[in-house]
Amino acid sequence: MADKIKRSYKFSKSFYDDAITQSKWWSRIYFKLLWGGVDDNEIARKVLGWIPDDFAGRMLDVPAGTAVFTTEKYKRLTHANIICLDYSQDMLERAESRFHEANIVNIQTMKGDVGAMPFENESFDIVLCMNGLHVFPDKEKAYAEILRVLRPGGELLACFYVAGEQKTADWLAKTVMTRMGWFTPPFDTAADVRQRLKPYCDILDFHVEGAMLYFRTKKR
Repeated sequence: MADKIKRSYKFSKSFYDDAITQSKWWSRIYFKLLWGGVDDNEIARKVLGWIPDDFAGRMLDVPAGTAVFTTEKYKRLTHANIICLDYSQDMLERAESRFHEANIVNIQTMKGDVGAMPFENESFDIVLCMNGLHVFPDKEKAYAEILRVLRPGGELLACFYVAGEQKTADWLAKTVMTRMGWFTPPFDTAADVRQRLKPYCDILDFHVEGAMLYFRTKKR
């Protein structure tokens, strides 16, 4: 499964950014079918807006992807200590190129697995997880590791596909996206996610648009 995911993102690296930013006509059709027409650029802005520009703590971005949504925000987080982790070396290389072009010097990139992260317990003030939790093969391990490295009082900010909101999206997720290795079942519903978070976190914001969930929580 891990090799399938790696191959899928290597294959898609030439068009990945166009797909998720809806910058091409075909990507707008893709989002209308898969995400119910939701504007993921706007959702990304909302999620990143939860991070104050004067944030001066330690933040983990996993999966970092190509940093197509985050680079402009990270240019303003000059006092933060940011670690960007992704399983795909191809994605990380694109992110590194963006950070270099933007003269961002307070970011460390790392290749790694969200299910076995090399960080101390309670070592981050914020964990950012954009477009990741529908991809991770072992969601139990992913949630456990994210919560392990987040300190009490720290915030988990996330957005991702959830099942049960859009019939077309659910069909595409189970067939095309899973077959290509871009999504990995089983897929949580919004209610499932609430149940995962409630024992450990206070839910500060929780929204569903189309087939995408985005939320902000504080670890107790």
